[in-house]
Amino acid sequence: MQEPEDTAYTASHYHTYLLRCWQERSSQAGALVTVWRFSLENPHTGQRRGFASLEALLASLQTDLVEEEEQL
Repeated sequence: MQEPEDTAYTASHYHTYLLRCWQERSSQAGALVTVWRFSLENPHTGQRRGFASLEALLASLQTDLVEEEEQL
């Protein structure tokens, strides 16, 4: 994938993550329940964050982007 050629584009204006998604199964009240789990890893720092739901993942991404926007 090629980087944008905009001269105002810098490394501080984007985030790169490795997204992992997997399903976990457990039994609750005698029923088999399947849930999705997620993790985001920053490939530059190795920092990894785990999420128990899609909503939590999206909330974290939104927080990251809002904080970035406020710093500009």
